[in-house]
This record gives sequence, structure tokens and C-alpha cells, in this order.
Amino acid sequence: MKETKNTKEVSHLKRREIQAPIVSAIINGFIEELGKEKTLEIISKVIEKDAVDSGRLLADKFNGNSISELAKLIKEVWCDEGAMIIDILKENENEFYFNVTKCRYAEVYKKLEVSELGKYLSCDRDFSFNDGFNPEIKLERTQTIMEGADHCDFRYFKK
Repeated sequence: MKETKNTKEVSHLKRREIQAPIVSAIINGFIEELGKEKTLEIISKVIEKDAVDSGRLLADKFNGNSISELAKLIKEVWCDEGAMIIDILKENENEFYFNVTKCRYAEVYKKLEVSELGKYLSCDRDFSFNDGFNPEIKLERTQTIMEGADHCDFRYFKK
């Protein structure tokens, strides 16, 4: 954890690890009451809105919303404490392509036995995040470690 004057800043990975048990318990309770399809539809909308808001906040925190700031954010926040190990394939003012070769987020959800929900709680946020950070940046991704692939293929580029 990073320390500031009077507070400790919790890493992105640690935040997910703290949130996952209670959030997954709540989701599973709703699945029992409402059914899986309806529950996942509702949580997807809630998480999408939260991701958009997070994108806006982080664009402000990183003083910009270009591909360069996005790349910096990914390296400093999403990859903090080795949360993701990435192999950068291309990085310039219009594109940021990388593969995630190790994902501790997926490991956390697996350890907590909520891997199926990890996709909704983490991976699916990535697309909505851009709407808040910069809607002119598009993400294409065809696979994730969370869903069983050997790597995640992130391709960010200006529309």
C-alpha cells in the first residue's frame, strides 16, 4: 500500500480482493432470488456505470485522456504491485497494444472461487471505462485469462 500524509492508498488489486467476497455474496444472493440471467443483466449495468465514472475520474487524475495518459494509467494503476504483467507490442500517440501474460486479478477471483463473476467485476469494465476516460479511444479484445485463455489481448486505438 502507498502511504500519503494521513491515509493509506489501497492498490487497485487489493481493492478488488477486498471487494470480491462481499460483492460476490450479494450477487449470489440475488441470483438465488431473481435468477442468474436477470441478476447478471442488472449488475452489468451497475458495473458499466461505475466503470464510466472511474474513467472520468482517472482522466482527471492523470491530467488528460489521450492514449499516452491511458498507457501511463494502465502501467501505474492496473499493473501496480504486479497485478498484471504486460508485454507491450505497440505504443505511440494513436495506439497502445499489449498482451497480459499474467493476471493476478484472475488469480484472486479463482482463489475466492468466484472466477465466473470475475469477468463481470473486472474484465467487462474495460470497455465501459473508455466511455468515461475518452470515448474516442476504442478497445478491441478477443480473449482473457479470466475466461481461460493463456493471455489477454488488449488493442487500444483512436477511432
